Amino acid sequence: MSKPKVLIQLDPDPHASVFDALVAIDSEIDHLLQYERVEPTDVEELVHGAMFTRGPRDLHQTAIFVGGRDVAVGELLLSSVRSCFFGPMRVSIMLDANGANTTAAAAIVAAGRHVDLSAATVAVLAATGPVGQRAALLAASAGARVRVGSRSGDRASAACGAIQTRCPTAQLEPVATADATQVANALADADVVIAAGTVGVELISEEVRRHCPTLKVAIDLNAVPPVGIAGVEVTASAVEQDGVICYGAIGVGGTKMKIHKAAIQKLFTANDLVLDAEQIYDLARDLEE
Repeated sequence: MSKPKVLIQLDPDPHASVFDALVAIDSEIDHLLQYERVEPTDVEELVHGAMFTRGPRDLHQTAIFVGGRDVAVGELLLSSVRSCFFGPMRVSIMLDANGANTTAAAAIVAAGRHVDLSAATVAVLAATGPVGQRAALLAASAGARVRVGSRSGDRASAACGAIQTRCPTAQLEPVATADATQVANALADADVVIAAGTVGVELISEEVRRHCPTLKVAIDLNAVPPVGIAGVEVTASAVEQDGVICYGAIGVGGTKMKIHKAAIQKLFTANDLVLDAEQIYDLARDLEE
């Protein structure tokens, strides 16, 4: 008889994410175990509990989800979890702290519906944030020439270095976007723009957006007014505005949710999967086919 599917949610925040819990439940798992305020030093005991209670034949029925709001902490937890595995004694794990991986994957999948990314120039604004950096990484891994934008040129350069480490073939250009003129320059000759800024910050004015003749796709990942790309409704989903296909945060959200659920379900197909940004994007592309 098959063991029930158990997902173990590791969250460094004071309260484990309700959002992540509900998505997990909707992904047809049998049981959800939530742990909050998790620090790297707590991981070994929790992971050993997951590894040693079931035999190797049943380990694929247990999986770990690392969430929380702080992506950097999530990455540390992921590394700590992986260090606990040895031989066949391991379970599959997914990292989606702050929804960064699934949101970035959804944005790049949406862009790829309308342009050939391998021949495109993609400008990612606020690319030093968790979602922006992953969107830039995934666009580069798809073969796009990527402009990595930040208000600080130094931070943009640092982000390029981090992305290049994970994707050595990445074609990256750091760009400063501290004012409207610099934003316009960052968008010059771009086919796609992705605004991944924090809530309540407008990154692209309507005037700048309307004066980008090469722009084919505009994707805004901020759902809280004022939106990141002026004039793009949060619910927009492949809506044409001024000759540009536009997506708002909620418009991308449906794809993000589909990817998130599919990734959780994928965890229970084997006991040795590690679903980080690149793997989640690969899964997202498979869903599009």
